[in-house]
Amino acid sequence: MSVAQEFQKANEEYASSFEKGELPMPPARHVAVLTCMDARLHPAKFLGLELGDAHVIRNAGGRASDDAIRSLAISQQLLGTNEVVVIHHTDCGMLTFSNDDLRKKLKQDLHVDAEDVDFLPFKNLEQSVRDDVATIKNSPLLLKNIEVTGFIYDVKSGNLLPVT
Repeated sequence: MSVAQEFQKANEEYASSFEKGELPMPPARHVAVLTCMDARLHPAKFLGLELGDAHVIRNAGGRASDDAIRSLAISQQLLGTNEVVVIHHTDCGMLTFSNDDLRKKLKQDLHVDAEDVDFLPFKNLEQSVRDDVATIKNSPLLLKNIEVTGFIYDVKSGNLLPVT
């Protein structure tokens, strides 16, 4: 059985007792969380979120990329969120490569030129959180005077550590 077939079987079981179809579109807690796509992170669990509580935007590194800003603008302007939480994590793969490393690999493996792509890797975990918080606070597409908070999630302990 393929993974997609396993997912479909699991979904059938989930849907058979699903009772949350009447939740409103806007998140109940008016918050958007920007975090990494790393499979070791389960934001709903480590933040105590229930279905319908928050928008969770995930990408490689939890970066405030153009697409993350796009999602945050929609979240704020159309769905009423008024707080943003940025969460990066220890042992992140984004710490392990540079733009040049990945560009060379793409050239070698796929024969494509990705010289104009910024994959947003970083060398300093705390600074990457500060940078993304600043990007969100300074974006002309996002609300001003809202709380934007940064954290590091420790994948070994499960602790959420504030970044100031």
